[in-house]
Amino acid sequence: MDYLKDLETIVNINSYTKNKSGVDLVGQKMISWIEPLGFNTSIFTRENIGNHLLFSSQKKSGKKILLLGHNDTVFPPNSFEGFKEDEFWVYGPGVCDMKGGNIVALQALRNIFNQNKKIFNIDLLLVSDEETGSDDSKELTTSIAKDYDYCFVFEAAGINLEVVTQRKGVGTFTITIEGVASHAGNHYDKGVDANWEASFKLQELVKLTNLELQTTVNVGKITGGIGANTISPKCELLLEIRYTSNEEKQRVLDSLEKIVNTSYIKGSKATLNGGIQRDVMAENKEQLKFIQELENITNTKILKEKRGGVSDANIVASCGVTTLDGFGPFGDGDHTINERALKSSFTSRIELMTKILNHFQKHI
Repeated sequence: MDYLKDLETIVNINSYTKNKSGVDLVGQKMISWIEPLGFNTSIFTRENIGNHLLFSSQKKSGKKILLLGHNDTVFPPNSFEGFKEDEFWVYGPGVCDMKGGNIVALQALRNIFNQNKKIFNIDLLLVSDEETGSDDSKELTTSIAKDYDYCFVFEAAGINLEVVTQRKGVGTFTITIEGVASHAGNHYDKGVDANWEASFKLQELVKLTNLELQTTVNVGKITGGIGANTISPKCELLLEIRYTSNEEKQRVLDSLEKIVNTSYIKGSKATLNGGIQRDVMAENKEQLKFIQELENITNTKILKEKRGGVSDANIVASCGVTTLDGFGPFGDGDHTINERALKSSFTSRIELMTKILNHFQKHI
């Protein structure tokens, strides 16, 4: 399995999102492997993060397909590095999230090129900042999404090789509360306690969670105050919302604005910053119909699942493109030093994606 050697090559390159040189080196390796398959490369140069790469094939009439991955990982240099393997598993940063997924896409493209000598109507986008929210690449992904009928995303498969049909939307916000500082001993009544105001807001924010509807509001960090003898003049709440429907998104956003604009402690003021990072990817009829079509094409039962985590699939799906995620290998321990991927799942995923892409090459 030569593709595992390719995986080893890029896993051994640290591509932490903020390590531009490392991310770009992984990108150069991918360019060297993909351009010989007849793709043209568009490099979207970035100053502080890795460059985004769009590999474009020749176009004919017929359905257009986007394959989507990312070159960055969450591991800073010297925190988790190196590739190893045993009989069943490969280990290392990105083996399942998602350098392993990129290799599945690469090998499937190699297979259909070897069979057909040409590739049509299939493009591959590799971004460099997915692990930090795709704040930069989101605009690029959104701008090209309209050019495609279908999108396959190569995040890790489910434990039974499920594909992903739904992901929650996510937004991150900061509430900054302004109070008035004063000496806690001599002039307690002159102060306006920002921390106290934050405690009321915290309780109201937590109440927005609705587990039955899979909506969560989590205040993950609170920072405020100067010292024990000073009434706090400032406090910040860092929070995240996740939701599975646009109705729930709007409910939470409206409630969030109301909480921010309500002063529970007289004299306090608050401002809200942040926004929706990735909108919801909701399961829909077009997806389910497409899965049935893929099952007929591949003569394979394709299992599906819904996930709470987000990916760039959210971005493409929100543009109206029929999108399926989870076409990478199965793995676990992602975002930890125990990250691994199952070797046999590479074989299964490459075979499945080769059949799918080959069908669209022959039925353009």
